Amino acid sequence: MQSYTIGQAARLLGVSPDTARRWADAGRVATHRDESGRRVIDGKSLAAFSVEIAQGDEDASYTSARNAFPGIVTAIELGDVAAQVEIQAGPHRLVSLLTREAVEEPGLEVGVQATARVKSTSVHIDRT
Repeated sequence: MQSYTIGQAARLLGVSPDTARRWADAGRVATHRDESGRRVIDGKSLAAFSVEIAQGDEDASYTSARNAFPGIVTAIELGDVAAQVEIQAGPHRLVSLLTREAVEEPGLEVGVQATARVKSTSVHIDRT
């Protein structure tokens, strides 16, 4: 069975390694030591835990777009009708072209948390 390091688990769960360590220290997810002495989480436990925390997320938005990249807005270029929004989501830089209204209505601005949702060839941005 595949096991994941705390860092790998954190990336998969979309949290910092410190958060994943705190969850493990609190017993929310079981860990064990691998042959190298690193704390790891077995794949089945991590899968069950990921479902548990997703179900407990009351702030989650409801959308059909499944590929979500939570991050922070790093740049916005507003035109008369169109806009360009950049989001840094971990190591991923996402750029979306959308209407000016789609930027102004949810209050998107540099420094705001937002989630880029990718579906097929389009990117949807939700303010979080």
